[in-house]
Amino acid sequence: MIRVLIVDDHPVVRDGLRGVLAGEPDMEVVGEAGHGAEALARVAAQPVDVVLMDLRMPTMGEVEAIGAMRRVAPAVRVLVLTTFDTDRDVLPAIEAGAIGYLLKDTPREELLRAVRAAYRGEAVLSPAVAGRLMGQVRAPAAEALAGVSWLV
Repeated sequence: MIRVLIVDDHPVVRDGLRGVLAGEPDMEVVGEAGHGAEALARVAAQPVDVVLMDLRMPTMGEVEAIGAMRRVAPAVRVLVLTTFDTDRDVLPAIEAGAIGYLLKDTPREELLRAVRAAYRGEAVLSPAVAGRLMGQVRAPAAEALAGVSWLV
């Protein structure tokens, strides 16, 4: 059974995610939290396998919360589910320890596959986020190559 903690500052979003996950025979929603500090307390207090977490919530920075959760419960997998896909959001979340990054327009079946993949320790990225990360990796390499003289 995959124990999932849902973290989002919007109750209606938490309700919707609970509804999506509740019908799955291999998943159990073990709790909800409205912000990062509450999520950290829940992860410290009970076994959680996957944290499905929004970004930009009140009380505690999400990147800080991701890092803290990974320190408190190293086996927990944090899967970001958000509307934000900017450079200032994606890379810091992954660097802090998120195993995946999805956007809230992800179809239901893909979300369920992503939770299962995160549980298995597999990285999960939405196509838009994967493209953004590729661009970030390629940009420094392209800049470095621009200054190189090639002899043919």
